[in-house]
Amino acid sequence: MKKIVLAFLGIILTNFAFGQGSKAQSDTSIREVTIQSVEVIPAAGNIKGMLLMDKDIQYELEGAVDNMYNFKYELAEKQFKSLRRRYPHHPLPYFLMGLSQWWKIVPTNIQTLEYDDLFFAYMDSTIQKAEKLYDQNNKDYEAAFFLSAANGFAGRLHSERSNWRKATVASKRSLEYLEKAKAGNGLSPEFLFGEALFNYYSIWIHENYKMLRPVLAFFPSGDKRLGIKQLRYVANNGFYTGTEAKFFLMKIYANEEGNMEAALDLVKGLVEKYPNNAYFQRFYARALFVQGHFTMAERVCLDILSKLDRRMPGYEAVSGRYASYILAYINQNKYRDFQKAKAYYQNSITFAEMSNERDSGYFVNSYLNLARIAKQERELKTAKHYYGIVLEATDKKHAANKEAKDFMKSHKKI
Repeated sequence: MKKIVLAFLGIILTNFAFGQGSKAQSDTSIREVTIQSVEVIPAAGNIKGMLLMDKDIQYELEGAVDNMYNFKYELAEKQFKSLRRRYPHHPLPYFLMGLSQWWKIVPTNIQTLEYDDLFFAYMDSTIQKAEKLYDQNNKDYEAAFFLSAANGFAGRLHSERSNWRKATVASKRSLEYLEKAKAGNGLSPEFLFGEALFNYYSIWIHENYKMLRPVLAFFPSGDKRLGIKQLRYVANNGFYTGTEAKFFLMKIYANEEGNMEAALDLVKGLVEKYPNNAYFQRFYARALFVQGHFTMAERVCLDILSKLDRRMPGYEAVSGRYASYILAYINQNKYRDFQKAKAYYQNSITFAEMSNERDSGYFVNSYLNLARIAKQERELKTAKHYYGIVLEATDKKHAANKEAKDFMKSHKKI
């Protein structure tokens, strides 16, 4: 059991968890967080020779990091490779190259296998370079940071590929080096990132997985509120981890804390800075939609489909499914344009099938709404056909299943 939890904790440190949280507290402003409020460990040693804290390197790489998150991968990787030529024995350039592969995988909901080999190769190289530095000096907190981060990302992808043994080993190492890297928290917000995630998710696991509570006694206690504060501090001040911290925060606010307003505020800023990041843009569209900002959601979704048509990097079937469904709903319920609504629902279904996500809510609800439109237009045979698909795609407890059954019972003769 302990191995399972080690894997789960390590994996979750590099991903968001899809759970239902309590109502968020009002403390959501990133701007208010200061270093004094996040309880970091006092600064240890000095930062001489640490590329993570080298301001000249950060100035040089600022455009490259922005290009990576804006899905201009080739431009970003050109600069990362230039850094590697000058620092061939340092883990930073290899980690950045691996992170670039990761962000090619993310827009597909981690489904594509196209970049796996390169991703694992770069993370392995990161680990090898960092291990050499750590072997030379076991107080090299920068090396410990890269060992924790690279193993964590590798464990995350291994878990997605059901490579459980490799995921467990990588995750265990990630947690071990996270503990060692904590001594550098006071040196830079980059070091604080892993501690922030652990503080939040270790408690989240305790609250949402009762069967694991006895095993969690093996681990240090976390603090969800402190974890959020730390993430907000990193989001404000981290150079390499700032955007990753915002990524986690928007997921936490939307999925765990139930605070879509805070999530919307965060993702709005991300979209403004990275307008061609398909993942951020579709998350923004969904947040706008859920909050009832239909006009803006419509504008964003049309832009997503335009970029998908132009085959821009990162704009995949998953983004098409999101955008098409939202546009269908808006046309159905705001404009009462059923022809457009039906076309967009069919597009959403097609995109769901392309990405093998027939069990998604968008797939089921597209058929459900097509059935409702057909029923409203008195096309009862068509409605029965769509309701039949809803029945097959949902279990008995699903509200859509009950609606479909009720229709079938009252229209047996059709």
